[in-house]
Amino acid sequence: MDERLPFSAPKRLRALVRSRESSIIVLAAVVGAVGGLVVAGMGALVGLMHAGLFGIPFRQRLSALPEIWPSQALIPAAGGIVLGLAFLALARWRPEPPVDPIEANALRGGRMSIRDSLVVAGQTVWSSGVGASVGLEAGYTQLASGLASWLGRLFHVRRNDLRLLVGCGAAGAIAGAFGAPLGGAFYAFELVIGAYTPLGLAPVGIAALNGWLVARAFEPHAIELFTLSAHTITGHDLVTASLLGLTAAFFGIGLMRGVELWERLMRALRLPPPIRLGIGGVLVGGLALVTPQVLASGHGALHVNAMLALPLDLVATILICKAAASIVSLGSGFRGGLFFASLLLGALGGRLFAAAGNWLWPGAGLESDVYAVLGLGALSASVIGGPLTMTFIVLETTGDFWLAAAVLIGVIVATVVTRELFGYTFATWRFHLRGETIRSAADVGWIRDLTVGRMMRPDLKTVPRNTGLDDFRRLYPLGSATRVVALDPEGRYAGMVIVADAHGITDPGIRDIAPLLRLTATMLKPTMNIREAALLFDRAEAEALAVTDMQNRPVGLLTEAYVLRRYADESERRRREMLGEG
Repeated sequence: MDERLPFSAPKRLRALVRSRESSIIVLAAVVGAVGGLVVAGMGALVGLMHAGLFGIPFRQRLSALPEIWPSQALIPAAGGIVLGLAFLALARWRPEPPVDPIEANALRGGRMSIRDSLVVAGQTVWSSGVGASVGLEAGYTQLASGLASWLGRLFHVRRNDLRLLVGCGAAGAIAGAFGAPLGGAFYAFELVIGAYTPLGLAPVGIAALNGWLVARAFEPHAIELFTLSAHTITGHDLVTASLLGLTAAFFGIGLMRGVELWERLMRALRLPPPIRLGIGGVLVGGLALVTPQVLASGHGALHVNAMLALPLDLVATILICKAAASIVSLGSGFRGGLFFASLLLGALGGRLFAAAGNWLWPGAGLESDVYAVLGLGALSASVIGGPLTMTFIVLETTGDFWLAAAVLIGVIVATVVTRELFGYTFATWRFHLRGETIRSAADVGWIRDLTVGRMMRPDLKTVPRNTGLDDFRRLYPLGSATRVVALDPEGRYAGMVIVADAHGITDPGIRDIAPLLRLTATMLKPTMNIREAALLFDRAEAEALAVTDMQNRPVGLLTEAYVLRRYADESERRRREMLGEG
């Protein structure tokens, strides 16, 4: 997933970048500006596709249409078939799935393939351009972070600096997409870098600011969630926000599970990608005939303030259709994210929540536009897992501090409940379905790199399993070794003998070492990582374990004390690198 670069920056310039923190800030500023350009460029391409395929003006949002023609409802299906054919062609060229920014930072030290990033961005533009109900944020962050990774490797920056630059790319993209520099910065910290550090504040901050400035220069009207008049947030609003957060968590979990179930159904049918995506496109087109707000990412629907004044049955219809369209689109294989869809779904759900609250409690006075914003923040936080990200996006787009405080309560409840009951965000859930165990962008790649094969001592002492006790004592007197590995007649691992145990035997009935063998079925493999080794030591309650190859022949020995010391040393070294210490 990581191609070699055909060239690098001059050695003197590389040395300057590696030796000065200010040089990383300069690179981050460039990366942020590139993120803004990515947002503007991809948005323009999607707009051109909408204008060409659906016959709407260039700047008009597809999901803001009041209705579509039946012939237009076939466009997602046709686009899905074309995308499926492209998937088949790409599978021969690049069979492995692309690495996204979160996975790159968690497992690969920030290394991403620029070719894969361009492909993912193109697939996302195509998916949204033909009307599939997917968000563009996945393509924005993929391409911006991929370019950031390429730039960092061009200058041979250190692992932590490369991870930081990948986060800067995502920060610039999200800040440009939402017109929210603080939201973009915290998106990088919470979701792509995996932790906040003072060392990362300046690079990520300047990247987010530059991304916002560049995107604003090309698209002055960023996503305006709502135009709100002044509101007074009361104490009962803060309490009710927590209930809304709880509701959003359950809805968000259901949404993510729904994508998985639809994807599993498509796999069970064993349909080729063109047919699978064609079916998804037909269903999305059918839902669009009911309400065009299901099409594309849903920007247009969010821009329509009148959406909140619609009859409740129509709001509920849009909510159900948009959720179904998002599940079908992503589960069928269209490329994109769930972030933008969760914004619209959360706003609609918040509107229904306020109506239900006022019906159950006539004196509550829950304002629909306020709870639409609360629902928007809570559901998005449940899906993407960034409580401060959503809080700052709401604060920057509405300018209402007290509303942002209420949103903060809702998103905290939503993220905590989702984490406790589900354990994943949408991105990490997708990793889980692929067999990956990562749950955040925190750097755990070094854990996988630090294997048993790299830590073991190859100079182990061995004896045949049928060695007599007296012979063993002569071969290994007290003090000559602590433990010896026993072998069967074929040279395979048979167990371990503690030398002190052999010299302490007083029972005349024990004539060989067979009764003294320990851990006969417990051994390490060279490919195990340090965490897996530590867990096996804990389960076996052993101080040392033999390491065996695929044929179960011993190749080394590893002690628990050494594993724990290496883990502590590496963790401390990574912590110091992140904080910029020594």
